[in-house]
Amino acid sequence: MTNNAQDINASPEVGEATPNIAPTKPSLAWALVQPVLVIGSMLLVAFMVSINWLHQELFSAIMIVLPIPLCIFAERIWTKREDWLLEPKEMLEDAFWLAFAGFLWVPLYSDFYETPLSEGFRAVRDLTPLQISLEPTSVLGLFGAAFMVLLISSFVYYWLHRVQHESLFFWRMHATHHHITKMGCMRGDRTHPLEWLSLLLGTPVALALLGASDGVMTVVGAFSIWNGILNHSNLPIRTLPVYDWIFATAPQHHAHHAVERRQSDSNYGCMIILWDRLFGTYCGDSEVAQIGAGKAKPLSIKKQLLLSFYSNDKLKDL
Repeated sequence: MTNNAQDINASPEVGEATPNIAPTKPSLAWALVQPVLVIGSMLLVAFMVSINWLHQELFSAIMIVLPIPLCIFAERIWTKREDWLLEPKEMLEDAFWLAFAGFLWVPLYSDFYETPLSEGFRAVRDLTPLQISLEPTSVLGLFGAAFMVLLISSFVYYWLHRVQHESLFFWRMHATHHHITKMGCMRGDRTHPLEWLSLLLGTPVALALLGASDGVMTVVGAFSIWNGILNHSNLPIRTLPVYDWIFATAPQHHAHHAVERRQSDSNYGCMIILWDRLFGTYCGDSEVAQIGAGKAKPLSIKKQLLLSFYSNDKLKDL
């Protein structure tokens, strides 16, 4: 497939200064952080669902209110790169995108939120022609069903995401997410509204076709929230062999956010990295020089919202 977006994600010019990157010492502890938190949160939520002890307020506290403040605090203590620490203004911008995502995306994941999106999601699920029903009640059953949904939805996500990088027309919806110059735990939701309605529909579609129960949806949500936060975090997380053959990790996703196209045009699986390994788009670099896209310059919220409507020439000039 021809990469029509290649002029946008240009690498810095030869001779351009790049920040000094202090090598991260290999640490088993930091290799275990992401698997323990991600898989642990899935099992915890599955257990709570299995004993009917999960309700809206509790799920919100565990999956939304708790992870981000903890990660922000952790980033100040265990910082991967000092030049990625966010200024107050940048944190306020991230809070805007986080609030926007909460109003638009969270309702697609859970029947706890009574909105037109939730009602539409339930209608699609009820009308599915496939007589499949994933409604386990045990902890292992819920975990296994959630993993099945993740495999299927991430396959859809992989190809949609890849097309966005290889087509200038679709890149304009995705460019907002890549026009960040620092990594941080709140940055994962910096996504254009049009992208929410296209790239990220893989999960609810998979859930609908599989007839997944609310409990399965909740376990999938636990994975997506924790994994998304950690993948964008400024923490010295390491990859864990075997785990990182299947699940996407922070170092892999940092490479995807690099200005250098060899890195950014890889690791499209933000949840499941297996598809990248199978389809030849995996990049195993553990460090990146510069985060961003194009000229790697920060953009205002207004510009980020207007990116989808820019001309091709204007997009290439960013």
